[in-house]
Amino acid sequence: MSLSLRRRRAQEPDPHDLGGPVRIDARTKDLTKRLRPGDIAVINHLDLDRVSAEALVACRPVAVVNAARSTSGRYPNLGPGILLDAGVPLVDDVGTDVMAVLRDGDRAHLDAGTLLLGDAVVATGTVLTKELVREAMDAARAGLAVQLEAFAGNTMEYLRKERELLLDGVGIPDITTQIDGRHALIVVRGYHYTEDLKTLRSYIREYRPVLIGVDGGADALVEAGHQPDLIVGDMDSVTDSTLRCGAEIVVHAYRDGRAPGLERVRALGIEPVLFPATGTSEDVAMLLADDSGAQLIVAVGTHATLIEFLDKGRSGMASTFLTRLRVGGKLVDAKGVSQLYRARIPTRSLVGMLVVGLFALFVALASTPAGRTLLQVLAARWDDISSWIVGLVT
Repeated sequence: MSLSLRRRRAQEPDPHDLGGPVRIDARTKDLTKRLRPGDIAVINHLDLDRVSAEALVACRPVAVVNAARSTSGRYPNLGPGILLDAGVPLVDDVGTDVMAVLRDGDRAHLDAGTLLLGDAVVATGTVLTKELVREAMDAARAGLAVQLEAFAGNTMEYLRKERELLLDGVGIPDITTQIDGRHALIVVRGYHYTEDLKTLRSYIREYRPVLIGVDGGADALVEAGHQPDLIVGDMDSVTDSTLRCGAEIVVHAYRDGRAPGLERVRALGIEPVLFPATGTSEDVAMLLADDSGAQLIVAVGTHATLIEFLDKGRSGMASTFLTRLRVGGKLVDAKGVSQLYRARIPTRSLVGMLVVGLFALFVALASTPAGRTLLQVLAARWDDISSWIVGLVT
């Protein structure tokens, strides 16, 4: 590629070209808040997970450049395949120096695996293909046993630290939201949360469950047209407008007392409930609903399968596994509810339909000579029957 062509591509946007403004952030979930169609996303995400990849795809960037390895081989993570299936090019393992060289808003261009800023080469990496991703997934599955052993070890460590919380509910704070005897719908901005919320509209309308949003899950409820009753999390991915919606706020704190989201909530004029716990905010929401007497807990966007637990790549996911065991049979995945639930027609609606149908039949009969004759005959028969009943009674 000539120098003049590179310079022209860096200055003039072309819809058929892999060039555009750079949006850069070490935290992928923060980046997706400001990523726009046509941007180049620059991330530093080891083992890109499914949720992050789906969030990137939804923003429609022209390409994704990862400073880290999108697949390290520790386990078969799902993110790279999702990007490629959506047609988003992925340049992998370009090195962490790119995070310091680039600034948000810089106009850059991708030439194969090379990221150019004007005439200068900023970073070079590997352009991942479906074949390369498939080979990496096969290699990762071969070493899955090691990750399972580590997951089991993390599970036992969490159980040792939080056995009183898990087994006896010690440390769960009191909340004002009335959950006892009701269904609770917990929404995490995770796997297929948008589709699940759509399929659950009839269920939400009929059963009116307590709506609990976990961080960005509260925004997902608002976007779907619902009002959250309870917002739980460390408050790093929920908008201020949703926090002000009137829902009760529970800030997830670390065991050492640190609560990064506490000051933010108080700055909005809201005094939240504090819940110190070692696990994830998803666990905190489930434990709150269970301890408050929820009859049924329906989970949207949460982790259900082994691959989903490992896909987060965090040792803390062991807590979610144990929390699900603690909650037990009252926890139901949204997909199960959507498949088993059928909207019931209320009795009053059936009665109303019957009355309307009879009235329409009466009007139709009264509008014709034959119909009027039939109504007169029916009226005479009714007089005979009523006279006979009165005679029996008297």
